[in-house]
Amino acid sequence: MVGKLLVRGMLAGVVAGLVTFGFAKIAGEPRVDQAISFESHEAAARGEAPEPELVSRATQAGLGLATGVVSYGAAFGGLFALTFAYAYGRAGRSGARALSASLAVAAFIALSVVPNLKYPANPPSVGDPDTIGYRTGLYFLMIAVSLATMVLSLQIRRFALTRLGAWNASIVAGAVFVVVIAAVEIALPAINEVPSAFPASLLWQFRLAALGMQAILWTTIGLLFGALAERCLPSTHDLAAQARLARSFMADGRA
Repeated sequence: MVGKLLVRGMLAGVVAGLVTFGFAKIAGEPRVDQAISFESHEAAARGEAPEPELVSRATQAGLGLATGVVSYGAAFGGLFALTFAYAYGRAGRSGARALSASLAVAAFIALSVVPNLKYPANPPSVGDPDTIGYRTGLYFLMIAVSLATMVLSLQIRRFALTRLGAWNASIVAGAVFVVVIAAVEIALPAINEVPSAFPASLLWQFRLAALGMQAILWTTIGLLFGALAERCLPSTHDLAAQARLARSFMADGRA
């Protein structure tokens, strides 16, 4: 059963990657071209020779972008399916579609919204090449903290559910998540390497497009996987079938 879900998750991820690629071509790549043009103009003004292209811009914006986005979607689709297999039957009596949509929203918040609030995406001409490793490390640290805090908040909601009820327990869990994330983002160092001459509107449009790509990816995975998983899963009221799925997940994990 877990194997079937994994295949469906990767399939949903591939489809999501293709849809995201289409959005990136329309909304993202024109902004990248404008940023590269700005960088070239600034380099020429400083009397610097243009750097040689190791990979043509057409390849980067076409086959390279498609391969990267589809591979990213397939990988996260598979991880999403494994998370779904673990949560199904343990996260209340939600059906496959509702659980898939809820997990997709949680993934979008934890993996995209939270880290981008502190370290938003920058176009090619923004950022010091010497600090790319440092900036990347901080970004992934923010993702790790976000995921850990999300898990902590869900556990708090679970423990508070019987005492406070679903609504109040959700408010408490959400408040814990916001407070912890706010404290971490304040504590982590800020990075601002945007050149003063860089157009503010272009920077905003690029970051909005980058966040839009993530929103489309997770929306597609959440909706499509839920529909695909529903066809091969037992009803949430079939407790015996849920137990078999849980045993299958644990057995696959030990293999």
